[in-house]
Amino acid sequence: MLRLVVLLACCTAPVSAWAKDDAQLWTNTSAKVKLGDGWSISQELTARFSDNRNGLYELESDTLLNYQISPMIMIGAGYVHDPNYAGGDFTVMEHRAREEVTFNNLIHIGPGAISARMRLETRWRDGATGTGWRLRPYVKYSLPLGSHGIKFSISHESFVNLNSVPYQKITGENRMRNMAALSFPVSKVAGLEVGYIEQHGFVPGGADSDDHVASVALKLSL
Repeated sequence: MLRLVVLLACCTAPVSAWAKDDAQLWTNTSAKVKLGDGWSISQELTARFSDNRNGLYELESDTLLNYQISPMIMIGAGYVHDPNYAGGDFTVMEHRAREEVTFNNLIHIGPGAISARMRLETRWRDGATGTGWRLRPYVKYSLPLGSHGIKFSISHESFVNLNSVPYQKITGENRMRNMAALSFPVSKVAGLEVGYIEQHGFVPGGADSDDHVASVALKLSL
């Protein structure tokens, strides 16, 4: 059923990509609350659904405390609660500590601007040994469309494993996400983003994987 949701977005994908393809739907709700003096707290909940995994496979909850160092630079740290599922049935719990630094409007190109983020994650899984470390560099170009707050954006994020543990077997880059999206305000405190994500997984000694994702996100700023 999810293939119907992403059919239009996938129609331009290379034919060779369909060897290990999956159609997915990701829904996201986030809220950011200003605490004053440059501090804020953010909460984000992402549900991920997959054709190949027969429905819900991940429900990621992120809580971050942020500090705005300057108009351009923000740092944040927090905790990620990430239960995994198979066909909607719980399988394993993952915990993450997350630290990040974000650079907003780093470079202006025409009417748009490039922003960037570096994220460090420390990962643990219940019932598994070892601690996984990984970096997630992210870059995004946003282009305003008209005067009504509508923006078009393209972004790239890499997942770079710094070590190997039973649940993080590949050292180096094992995944990347490329996204194209439209965002627009729906009220003074809420915005909606809809887009397409191509998530590519690197599989040593085998065929790489490609997930074609329809993404819908509701963002609140309070």
